[in-house]
Amino acid sequence: MGKQKNNSHDYNLKGTLISVFVIGFVIIAMWSSAYAIYISR
Repeated sequence: MGKQKNNSHDYNLKGTLISVFVIGFVIIAMWSSAYAIYISR
C-alpha cells in the first residue's frame, strides 16, 4: 500500500516538473520573440 502511494507521488512530482518546464519554455519563447521583434526594428 505504501509503495502504491509513493508511485503516485512520484508521478505527480514528474507531472509538476514537466508543467514547470513547459511554462518556463513558453515564457522564454515569448521573451525571445519580443526581443527579436525589438532588434529587427
